Amino acid sequence: MPKPWFEDVGFPGSKANRCFTNRIMQVTERRHYTLEEYLELEETADYKSEYIDGQIIPMAGGSTNHNRIALNFSAALNFAFRQQDYEVFIGDVRLWIPQKRIYTYPDVMIVAREPEYFDNRTDTITNPQVIVEVLSKSTKGYDREDKFEAYRTIATFEEYILIDQTRLHIEQFSKTAKKRWLLSEYDEEDEAIALNSVSFQISLLDLYNKVKLQTVDSEGNLADSEELS
Repeated sequence: MPKPWFEDVGFPGSKANRCFTNRIMQVTERRHYTLEEYLELEETADYKSEYIDGQIIPMAGGSTNHNRIALNFSAALNFAFRQQDYEVFIGDVRLWIPQKRIYTYPDVMIVAREPEYFDNRTDTITNPQVIVEVLSKSTKGYDREDKFEAYRTIATFEEYILIDQTRLHIEQFSKTAKKRWLLSEYDEEDEAIALNSVSFQISLLDLYNKVKLQTVDSEGNLADSEELS
C-alpha cells in the first residue's frame, strides 16, 4: 500500500500508539470527522487519505518498486480473468469496512461476480474476496496486524497476500474455516504462488519483473539493488 506518514512512528494498537496520536495532532485538526466530511474532502484533495473511525490519515505516494509489483500482479490477474467471473481493482478504488468504520485503498482487490458498492458510490466497494498489499519497511507491521484484523471482519474476504518490495518474500494468508487462517511463505526465484480461493497462479519471477531488490553482502550490509534474472 502507499505509505501513510504515520507509519514512520507506529500504527494504531501498537506500543507506539501514543506517538501515532501525537503525530495526528500535529498534522490535522483535533476533531472527529464524519463519514460525509471525509468523503467531501476526499473528492477535492490532491492526495488520498484513509479514514479510521473519525480520523483522516494522509497517505504519501508509493515507490517505483511498489508500483511495478502492483502492476505486475494486477495485469496478470486481469489477463487470467478474461473468461472468469472475477474483477480486479487497484489502488484508486476505495474499500469500506463497516465494522471498523474504515475507508482504505488496498493495492489490489479481487471481487467475485459483481462489486457491491457502498451507498451507491462506484468509487467504493465492500466485497473483496482477495486483497493484496505491497509492503514497505514502515507499513508492514500495520498491514500484518491492525489492517489484517480489520479485513477479517469482511464476510467475503478469504485471502490476503503481502508482498515485500525490497526482497523476495511473499506471505499468503488463506481462510480455511471460521477464525482459521493458513500462512504460506514464498522466497525462492523458482517458486510460484497459487491463490487458494481463485484459480490463478503467478511465478515470483513474473511478479518481481523489473523490481530492484536489495541484496545483502557477506557481512550482512545492504549492497546495490538488482533485478531477478
